[in-house]
Amino acid sequence: MAVRINKADFEEKVLKSDLPVIVDFYSDFCIACKKLAPALGDVEDDYEGKLYVYKVNTNFDKDLAKEYQIAANPTLLFVKNAEVLDRKIGAHTLAELKTWVEALL
Repeated sequence: MAVRINKADFEEKVLKSDLPVIVDFYSDFCIACKKLAPALGDVEDDYEGKLYVYKVNTNFDKDLAKEYQIAANPTLLFVKNAEVLDRKIGAHTLAELKTWVEALL
């Protein structure tokens, strides 16, 4: 299961990461976030050693959400070498997520 991070460890875990990172901006009360969670967990398992998956709760980390222009939950950022390469908004299937990851790795 993806580890929850916040502004205090975002730079270390995401921007300075040795591997690409998917950051899941979510809310505890978001239905689409709950639908996305199992597929995102499978991506984390399937790509272990190739990328990291972290979660940022937009209810508690509003400054981070604002900094990355998160307008809807869930929003996934694909970050590689401290650069946001792409983003996905809303719930997606495992197949869609894998296609996305493969294109960006």
